[in-house]
Amino acid sequence: MRILVFGAGPLGSLIAARLLEGGLAVTLLARGQRLEELKQHGLALKSWSNGAEEVHQIPLVDHLDADDIYDLILVVMRKNSVLKTLPILAANRSKRILFLMNNAAGPQALTEALGEERVLIGFAGMAGYRDGECIVFLNAEEGRPGVIYLGEPGGGTSARLEETAAILRQGKHLSAQIEPEMDAWSKYHVAMLFPGLAPALYLCGNDNYRMARTRDGLVLAWRAMLEGFRVLRKLGYPVRPAALKKFTWLPEPLAVPLLSRLMANPRMEVAMVRHAEVIRDEITQLNDEFMGLVETSGEFTPTIRFLINQYKNRAPALPDGSRSIRLHWSGVLVPVLLMICLGLLVALIF
Repeated sequence: MRILVFGAGPLGSLIAARLLEGGLAVTLLARGQRLEELKQHGLALKSWSNGAEEVHQIPLVDHLDADDIYDLILVVMRKNSVLKTLPILAANRSKRILFLMNNAAGPQALTEALGEERVLIGFAGMAGYRDGECIVFLNAEEGRPGVIYLGEPGGGTSARLEETAAILRQGKHLSAQIEPEMDAWSKYHVAMLFPGLAPALYLCGNDNYRMARTRDGLVLAWRAMLEGFRVLRKLGYPVRPAALKKFTWLPEPLAVPLLSRLMANPRMEVAMVRHAEVIRDEITQLNDEFMGLVETSGEFTPTIRFLINQYKNRAPALPDGSRSIRLHWSGVLVPVLLMICLGLLVALIF
């Protein structure tokens, strides 16, 4: 079983190391300065959770020829970078290529370039950032396995999907979860993070703690998420993961404090802040893709449009701790009024 990890950024490096530790024959494709770092220092990892450091010596290549045949290629890089690699992958004769990335546009560009029979889509549930030649990572460690979600581009399940998941599960501290609606899962993931949370975080100085205490940023992020979910439901995409349905039912006065607690979690530094600081190009790409879905749906999305415009134009940050946007209390008042009416009715009857 020969595996190529195409992309030596934080997640590609982490996944390659874990597959190598699982006894699999893994090669990592790297270029430029990153390739020289790996040759000189090895693949250096550091756990954000406990500070444990490790170094792995992994086979390296700097290109992929047409006749370099692998049983599985994992493409782990930003969406805008992936699009540039498609001619290289199309020329190669490997038959199974799993793309792990954020993606709002769907798998069409991938399947048109490579053929649907060669493509699998997914997402790596891990995070990391570069600190010199070292990768500081979150998840894919003892007690916190890194979950790789994967699915067929056309939905459903298949034998090759099961086989690929079984291969990935051999990696140390890795888990694989088959998602029958992977395209919808990816779109809801983008809707949750990029038109809303990422621009709102930018308006809070890319500081998760500042965002946690800036109610206006939280309100904007929450409303943008709900608008994004409405777009996808109108286009017929099932809510994935299904647990998001309960999340969207929360009244705004309850959702905003919960979002504040989430942003105040120190893990957000790795999961989002460090990532957001260096991927402006990917955020712009994904927001452009999502706006294509918005236009197709015809849904009214004033908050998404406002946030994306602020982000694109590098608008000044919101005042730290600002609370000028009024909360929507309708989701709370209606149930309370119903309970009061019910209580009065019971009192009159009895």
